Amino acid sequence: MMSSSGSAPILRAMASTAFSSAILLSFVLSVSAHEAKTGWRYPYACCSDRDCREVQDAAISEIPDGYRIQVTGEVIAYSDKRIRNSPDGVFHWCSVAGKNDSRTICLFVPPRSF
Repeated sequence: MMSSSGSAPILRAMASTAFSSAILLSFVLSVSAHEAKTGWRYPYACCSDRDCREVQDAAISEIPDGYRIQVTGEVIAYSDKRIRNSPDGVFHWCSVAGKNDSRTICLFVPPRSF
């Protein structure tokens, strides 16, 4: 039979594990992407909080090499994995921390008309 003092370290370890699990679970549940104005949710891979926003057509231009982000001059090649289809038919730009002078995380583009 184990003495009560022998079970104390086990109980402390179990309590610590339970506490750590609860903290991790609350973090995972609180992390979500936000919605576009039209109601669709930006994928978490593109937006963790406020990184994405709708932009006017003039903010993005199509050039032979890809899409140019006007404010940064960054060019995203047409074959780049960061390019996504826009569910609502307008451009949405996701940049690091939602800043206008940071790199692109994702670019949602409307369907091209031919």
